[in-house]
Amino acid sequence: MSSTTRSKSHVSVLTSAINPLANPRGAKKLCELCQNLAYLQCTKCRVTFYCDTEHQQADWVGIHEKICQLLIPIRTAMPFHSLQADRDHHRAQILHRQEELIEISRAVAQKKLFEGKYQESLPAAQLSLRCAMDVYGPSAVQLVPAYLLLAEANVGLGSLSQAEGYLSQAEWTVMKTPECSHTVRHQLHRNLGRLYTATENLEGALLHFANDVSVKAYQVYYASEEYGLDNIVTCGGYFLMANVFIKQEKMDIASSLYTEVASTWHSHLTKLLEKHTPGSMTLEHSFDEAQQAEADQMLRAMLKVQESSPKQAAAQNTLVAHSLAMLWFLGGSPDKALEFGRKALQSSQLVPDHSLTEPIQGLLQLAAERGPHLTIAS
Repeated sequence: MSSTTRSKSHVSVLTSAINPLANPRGAKKLCELCQNLAYLQCTKCRVTFYCDTEHQQADWVGIHEKICQLLIPIRTAMPFHSLQADRDHHRAQILHRQEELIEISRAVAQKKLFEGKYQESLPAAQLSLRCAMDVYGPSAVQLVPAYLLLAEANVGLGSLSQAEGYLSQAEWTVMKTPECSHTVRHQLHRNLGRLYTATENLEGALLHFANDVSVKAYQVYYASEEYGLDNIVTCGGYFLMANVFIKQEKMDIASSLYTEVASTWHSHLTKLLEKHTPGSMTLEHSFDEAQQAEADQMLRAMLKVQESSPKQAAAQNTLVAHSLAMLWFLGGSPDKALEFGRKALQSSQLVPDHSLTEPIQGLLQLAAERGPHLTIAS
């Protein structure tokens, strides 16, 4: 059976036609993705509707599979309660579920973005925005993370005018909210930097990626204020700046920023690995799936650039490949840990008395012994 046939078969099981007579008078069901008139409904939750099977499949892959049953109590009409206390309790439960849905959809969208699945990230980002509007209102600062997810997805898809619209809305909301957190501000500047990079306004991109530009140092201000200069969250800004410098053919600066990213992640992962004991089946939850996807995306990109560079540095390749090996070992993929561990060992052997050779060999032994059951604790 072809993938196309499987997809169509899967859709036919999950959707059924809407009976218009079952709708309340004057009520119309709208498509979850495009808000056009819907003709199909999900047969699992029966509270989500689509204009066609293509949108149903896109939503299922993007987010609906993970939250299908969570939508039932949120989208089902509130039962009648005679007592005010019962009504208040029910509303509080619905609010809690909506807040949970915002976080789940936001995390799913972010992970897909780090994996480069821009189209797949849109349903989750859209759902996060709609839920945030329901909970906080149409102009609250809590909507900004969803605007930024939608902007990043559209930059990745090349829909720059749409991305600019979402970023304008996010920037305006932040400007009129003086108490807005450093986390939101640094995310806004990163996304503005991404847009400027995509439009080849490289100087504008750097102004957003860095608050204080000088010959000696580039600091990602908002992220460093919130997390510190040597935190893994701050690394994303350094990585994006390095990519701009590569476009400007300033490879020395890009290389120094890549080194900062690699060193920070290497230090963080080494500390996590030290906490691991041979008999443990799970690890302390020190970074989520989205952060793991971000680290994998950055480190792989850096390794690719370094391996294709005429001035290939064995020490730098060792650091990045060893970081990837530790990342995947801690993430429960010993096969990938072995793959990158072997690359790291090969690079380390090109450097006399390299300090990482022994730790890499130890990790390779652990990965060879470890089965696929190692996971990060949730």
